[in-house]
Amino acid sequence: MSDHRARFLQLALHAQALRFGEFTLKSGRLSPYFFNAGRFDSGARLAELAACYADAVDTAGLKFDLLFGPAYKGIPLATAVGCEYARRGRDVPLAFNRKEAKDHGEGGLLIGAPLDGRDVLIVDDVITAGTAIREALGLIRAGGGRPAGIVVALDRQEVLVEPGADGGPRLSAAQAVAAETGVPVVAVANLRDLLDFAGESAELVHHREDLLAYRARYGSGSSD
Repeated sequence: MSDHRARFLQLALHAQALRFGEFTLKSGRLSPYFFNAGRFDSGARLAELAACYADAVDTAGLKFDLLFGPAYKGIPLATAVGCEYARRGRDVPLAFNRKEAKDHGEGGLLIGAPLDGRDVLIVDDVITAGTAIREALGLIRAGGGRPAGIVVALDRQEVLVEPGADGGPRLSAAQAVAAETGVPVVAVANLRDLLDFAGESAELVHHREDLLAYRARYGSGSSD
């Protein structure tokens, strides 16, 4: 496992952003783990998280010249990543969107640097159904930007619908977005990494069987 993946998972555990047990997801599935990026709730935690994001982006070789944070969780994440790149000597423009258009002042849905003519990297926490990401892609293109990639903290690598329910391929939300839009999706870590991480930890190894069973039932067609 690459260094940024292990660092991220350790940080998520320490912040209690990653927890193990029994959790009912929005989908109704009973999951043996839960991830909540809102628990990265201090400057120090966000700074460490941003370094993991930047390492994942650089490792993937994504080329971009603007960071975009979808409202709401993407806003502090993209801001933190922008600060991390500035710390590394690269000053990257930043933009984000409102949930509702503003009809006074500067107006509109977008805030920050102009998107026109720029290669835009979307920074978010997870891709669940892909709705927010698709909305962000539409806003970027409407603003004249070119979507260059999407980076998220954790890819659960699980199918959107019950396996076999629609007769189609077992695509995760991230895979579906990438296939539909042609925009690459990079995760700081994924379920496969979590399985490796749990298997190497005396504290977490007893959760591994539950994780494997969950992946067998809901896992997407690829373990990459």
